[in-house]
Amino acid sequence: MNRSILSLSFAFFASVLFAAERPNVVLILVDDMGYGDPGCFNPDSKIETPNIDSLARDGMRFTNAHAPGPLCHMSRYGLMTGRYPFRTNVSVWPREPLIEPDQATLASLAKSQGYRSTMIGKWHLGFEERANETYDRPLLGGPVDRGFDHFFGIRASTDIPPYFYINDRKAVHPPTDRIEANASEGWSPIQGAFWRAGGIAPDLELSDVLPHFTDLAIDTIEAHPNADDATPLMLYLAYPAPHTPWLPSPEFAGKSQVDSYGDFVMMVDHEIGRVLGALKQQDMERDTIVVFTSDNGPVWYENDTERFQHDSAGGFRGMKADAWEAGHRMPFIVRWPGRANASSSTDHLVCFTDLMATFADIWETELPQNAGPDSHSFLPALLQQPFQPDSKRTEFVMRAGSKSTMTIREGDWKLITELGSGGFSKPSRIPPKPGGPTGQLYNLKNDPAEANNLYQDHPDIVQRLQKRMKQIVDDGRSR
Repeated sequence: MNRSILSLSFAFFASVLFAAERPNVVLILVDDMGYGDPGCFNPDSKIETPNIDSLARDGMRFTNAHAPGPLCHMSRYGLMTGRYPFRTNVSVWPREPLIEPDQATLASLAKSQGYRSTMIGKWHLGFEERANETYDRPLLGGPVDRGFDHFFGIRASTDIPPYFYINDRKAVHPPTDRIEANASEGWSPIQGAFWRAGGIAPDLELSDVLPHFTDLAIDTIEAHPNADDATPLMLYLAYPAPHTPWLPSPEFAGKSQVDSYGDFVMMVDHEIGRVLGALKQQDMERDTIVVFTSDNGPVWYENDTERFQHDSAGGFRGMKADAWEAGHRMPFIVRWPGRANASSSTDHLVCFTDLMATFADIWETELPQNAGPDSHSFLPALLQQPFQPDSKRTEFVMRAGSKSTMTIREGDWKLITELGSGGFSKPSRIPPKPGGPTGQLYNLKNDPAEANNLYQDHPDIVQRLQKRMKQIVDDGRSR
């Protein structure tokens, strides 16, 4: 064969191989959606979620996936950094970035592999802000300073003022107007159409935020060149819903069996469907990994379950912020056409911190020693292949919404260091009684609802788990 033809053939083969190893990535993170909301995780769900269900039909469901923390900022920190959030002070996010300038992120890892990365939506990991901030200067320490090429979104939730859009580092319009607080009759103070009073930009309507982010995600997809030699795309779409305020559009109002919450979940599902439709329209579907999950558990009380006969927690105990399973066990789906089997599922233990190591595996690159210290690749589980020795995650450690309650999961066993939920469920903390247990121990294989506390029945297991948890905390890494 002519040498030039051979060289061209090799270059073409190499470019195809390079593209195949670097699929586009669309990571969709919804907010406060429970394990029991999507029908593909809960056959008894009273909420229709056809688009999320289609991801499960075409991909793999992870039935044992966990947020690294049961609150918004904790969860997002672990997802972005591959590091457990209890290793930093997450409470400083309103004034300081949680991610350090030189800290590796999922976005910076993607950039090192030639990706063009865009984030759209809710950041909630802090910017450099000062007291009485007027937002007329660049906001530093956000997504574009932590690995993303472009960001359009909001600083936190749509119930936490000030409310304004940010384009890269600048407020599109500063929050110079004011909005009064709102609540919904018939719901708890932190449910329904709830938001706090504060500053709001003149160009922002709370009810428009969700579809606006979808529009921008579709614009990003449509602007991406669909060619074998194109720079691959990573799109992180962080919806601030169905977190409060629950604001379903007229198209969905009254359409579910679960009042405004169910209507809003249906709207979120619809918006996800619009994004999936754009991928298909642009002929990007087969070359794109789609990851779908929720940041933490729902704000859903026992009386809500009784009232609507809908269990947003999917049979697990508790809710958002809790150490109990409903606080952090999340619906988690990966669709990767041609690689992950359609309509498949796994009970492999996953934490959101694992996305960094998993994508490093997909991209066939080594994680730097200081990157993703609590990240373990789940690629073998996704491809239904055996794990290498000592590479499979068998445990994870988490701090609940309270600052003192810790939990460790190891195999079937789960230890919670205190009594009570450790979060929003009442009581959050129960003082031990003389001679009674000082913590909680559950066998999740036999007792997934965490109804039978075995703390005093297995002191040897309690001691072993306490020792292992201390080791993981003290070592600063678990990978």
